[in-house]
Amino acid sequence: MYRKIIVKLGTGVLTKGTRFLNQPQMVELTRQIAALHHQEKELIVCSSGAQAAGRARLRFPELPDTLSSRQMLAAVGQSRLMLMWERFFEIYGIHVGQILLTRADTENRQRFLNARDTFSALLKHRIVPVVNENDAVVVEEIKVGDNDNLSALVAVLTDADLLLMLTDQAGLFTADPRTNPDAKLIPEVQTIDDSLRALAGNTHSSLGIGGMNTKLQAAEIACRAGTDVVIADGSAPDVILRVVSGQPVGTRFPAQAAPLENRKRWILAGPAPSGRLFVDAGAAKALRHHGNSLLPVGITAVEGEFERGDAVYVMEKDGPNLARGITRYSSADLKRIRGCQSHEISQRLGYGYGPVALHRNDLILLE
Repeated sequence: MYRKIIVKLGTGVLTKGTRFLNQPQMVELTRQIAALHHQEKELIVCSSGAQAAGRARLRFPELPDTLSSRQMLAAVGQSRLMLMWERFFEIYGIHVGQILLTRADTENRQRFLNARDTFSALLKHRIVPVVNENDAVVVEEIKVGDNDNLSALVAVLTDADLLLMLTDQAGLFTADPRTNPDAKLIPEVQTIDDSLRALAGNTHSSLGIGGMNTKLQAAEIACRAGTDVVIADGSAPDVILRVVSGQPVGTRFPAQAAPLENRKRWILAGPAPSGRLFVDAGAAKALRHHGNSLLPVGITAVEGEFERGDAVYVMEKDGPNLARGITRYSSADLKRIRGCQSHEISQRLGYGYGPVALHRNDLILLE
């Protein structure tokens, strides 16, 4: 059913709720991944746990809850975490390779392609990539705690068929199952909207950062790129094998019917938007229903400071984000040419970069 599979392992899964990485649990997960690997499937592991490993290595020191403390723990624990994965996969005759990524590796188009080529080379030689954020140096990533979203970016990079996010919960519920005994598992989600995000809530622990909200963010990114997503309990028996075989486990998010082409994958995964363009109803309709480019005449307001080539959101006033794209003009330029006809751009600026603010080839609808 699936050939290229990303298995994202949260800290709660790897520790089984303790302060230590649970080695029997890690071996069991490795066994399942190895079984699929020997079926000629391509496996990528996105592993949390570096900070937990570092904390255990340092005998659980009393540390202030600061970014520098987290960075120190990640620096100490990353090599130990990788050594454990290398040892466990060696039991099954499988080589692993470490990849440390940051959002900067996807923001630049050339680095995006280089990272994609690295994954391709590892998989071609039957090496399992083990991916983690470069937590020791990237402050923003630690603040967000984004191994969930990182796994989605890896799905975009590698054109994965399935992103399986294993956590300490059975999936997405109609309410918080920890406090509401009537909470029911949602087996499948077709659309991620605000009501669903409200259900997710927030979960935090001293070992990991993030919760169900970040998993929904990741699911939305991956599904738009053509990847199926499943959130499931990492401790359930044979959970990886059962999900990959198509059994109904956890909460499934089906991929969108039409995957994005490569450039739009980069736009989705890479540059974080630096501002917003507010558009009128006519421009929104042209984008939403006709696949048009965004012209300056349809822009009503510009928010944020950004340069030509930066990513921006497009939205109607008081509405959700309609699109995301790469702007042809800076925020300063757009403030001067908003509302004007395309042939007037050069008159207002004294120069021009073409008749459109965002070209349709550089734009992704988010609705």
